Amino acid sequence: MIKEIVKDDFFLAQPSADVTANDLYIADDLLDTIKAHQQTCLGMAANMIGYLKRMMVVLDEDHYLLLINPQILKTGKSSYMAEEGCLCHQGTKTLKRYEQLKIAYLDRQMKKRIRTFSGLTAQIIQHELDHFEGKLI
Repeated sequence: MIKEIVKDDFFLAQPSADVTANDLYIADDLLDTIKAHQQTCLGMAANMIGYLKRMMVVLDEDHYLLLINPQILKTGKSSYMAEEGCLCHQGTKTLKRYEQLKIAYLDRQMKKRIRTFSGLTAQIIQHELDHFEGKLI
C-alpha cells in the first residue's frame, strides 16, 4: 500500500527498533511507496512511512534492494561532503559520507547477508541509517 510520507519531526526524531518476522509486511508498503515517488526518491526508511523499524529500501543501480536491520561493519577510508534532500523535509543538508561501506543485513527471508556498497548506493544507505537513529536530515 502506498503510504503518506511522515513530516512530523517529533516522530522522525525517535530511534527505530529492530525488525522481527512479524514486521515483514512493512516491506510491501516501503516498496509501493518508493515506487510511487521514484522520480524524486532513491531510498526510503520505514519511519518515513510511519513505522519505527530498522528497514529500508534503496535503489541499487537498476533495482530496489530491501535491507532489514542493517549494520555497518566497516567504512572505507575515503569520505566526501554530500548535499542531500529528503521527502520528509524541505531544503537540503550537507553531510559527511563514506565512499564505501561493508554492511550486514537481513533479506526479506530474514537470511543474513554481507555486502560491500560504494558510490551513490552507499550514500543512500547512510542517509537511511541516519533516519533509524532519529537524525533529522
